Parts: sequence; C-alpha cells; structure tokens
Amino acid sequence: MNDLSFSKQKGVAAIPMILGIVAVVGLGILFFQLNSVQNAFSGAVEKYNDANTKLSLKEEEARALSEALYSEQQKNAELEDELDDVEDELDDLEKLSKIDSELLQKYSKVYFLNEHYTPASVIEIDKDLRYPEDKELSINKRVAPFLEGLLRKAKEDKVDLRVASAYRSFDEQSTLKSGYSVTYGAGSANAFSADQGYSEHQLGTTVDFTTVATKGALDGFNSTASYTWLLANAYKYGFVLSYPEGNAYYVFEPWHWRFVGKDLAEDLRKKKIGFYDMDQRDIDKYLIKFFDK
Repeated sequence: MNDLSFSKQKGVAAIPMILGIVAVVGLGILFFQLNSVQNAFSGAVEKYNDANTKLSLKEEEARALSEALYSEQQKNAELEDELDDVEDELDDLEKLSKIDSELLQKYSKVYFLNEHYTPASVIEIDKDLRYPEDKELSINKRVAPFLEGLLRKAKEDKVDLRVASAYRSFDEQSTLKSGYSVTYGAGSANAFSADQGYSEHQLGTTVDFTTVATKGALDGFNSTASYTWLLANAYKYGFVLSYPEGNAYYVFEPWHWRFVGKDLAEDLRKKKIGFYDMDQRDIDKYLIKFFDK
C-alpha cells in the first residue's frame, strides 16, 4: 500500500470524528442559543408580570382616587344643596318680611285688628269698576291687579259686576256701624256689620260686590247671575266668600269677598271649606304665596 492510499483511508476514517465534533459544537451552540432565548423569555415574562403588578397597583390607586373624587363631589353637591336651601330660606324670609302678616289673619267678632292699623299702600279703584262711579273706593295696591283681572273677565263674559265697597279705615267702620245701629238697632246691626277693628274691610283686601242693574243694592245679590259667576270664577283671582250660608259670624253675605291669594283660594275650593273653617296655623303657611300670580 502506498502512502497515498493510506492517507485516503486515514482521512475517510476521520470524517465521523469530525462530524461528531461538528454535531457536538452545533448542539452546544444551539443549546446556548436556546438557553439565551429561554433566559430572555423568562426575563420578558418577569418584566411583564412586574409591569402587570404595577399596572394593577396603579389601577387600584386610580380606583381609590376615583372613589375619593366621587365622595368629594358628593360632599360638594350636598354642600351646594345645603347652601341653596339656606339661600331659599333667606329669600323666603326676605319675601315674608315684605308681606303684611295681618293679611291672612281672621278678623270677625273674635279677632281684633288694631285701631291704628292701615294697609301699606292703597290705590283708587278705576271708576268704571265701581258703583256708583263717583264713589271713591280704594284697595290694597298689590291686590288691585287681581281685582281688576276679575272684573275685566266678568265684563268679557257679559256679567254685570261692580265694587260697592272696599277699604274702610277704623274710623270709617265705626261711623258706618253707628249708622247701622241707629237705623236697624244694635242687635240687628251686629248680625251683618262688624264693629271697628273686626272688619275685613280695614285690611284693604276685601270688597263688597254689586250690580248696576240692582242700582248698587246688596240684598238679593245671591239671586243674580253675578253671584253665580263669582262662585265659579272668583277663586281663580284669589278671592273667597268670607261669610257663606251657615257661618258662625254673620248672616250670609253673598256680596262680601276677601282676597286671600290664589293658592289658598284654590285649596279652600278643593277642600270645600270656608276661610274661617281652616286653622290659623295652616292659613299662615300660605302667606309667602299671598301675592303670587
């Protein structure tokens, strides 16, 4: 065997060894790479888990902050409501301070109105709304629009309705009562006319209605279409019949109507009771709405 042949045989024999070495090296490299990938993946997972934990903590913090914010907003809303209530109460107190508390008091035989009392302001009733036209009649200034509205509506409805009597001072009532007592006798006069200080007319919120057709007479007013119209419509303008049939104070006075405010007039109608049938404490609650339209 020559040297060349021997060398070839030797080279062929070395191939498996070389391939083995290559395979081992390759596997080592592959293992190293896989290990690196695994380490990288584990690191990524760890970072993800860490980030997820931090995110959860942030979400908890955000939720806690949100709840705290909501709680504060609720407290602020409640505080605003309380402030609104206080402002409303102050507004109501201011409104009440501008309304004469006497205007819803009961004045008939039992309840006395001070002799020095006068309404805050009275104005003359338009002459075309009174009878006779040359008779000067006055009404509380803030009641006047309600009275005028009532009378204008009656006119639109072709109803004959005028004012025969309105505001009377303490002295005027005294003079009137004295005249009635002389004409009809004290006993009879007491049945239909109040003593000074007990008359609703002194408040400046009360009127006696009549008609042109009856030339201002009050007797028989309950038989007129005007009285029927008042029963159906007066409450819409805040007026109520003070002394209906069967009242405990005076004889039935279908002509005598008192302004008590629209809210109270409407409620009295719904309850089918008279002004003097309601407890004064319940009446007082309506004072704040006395002039509301």
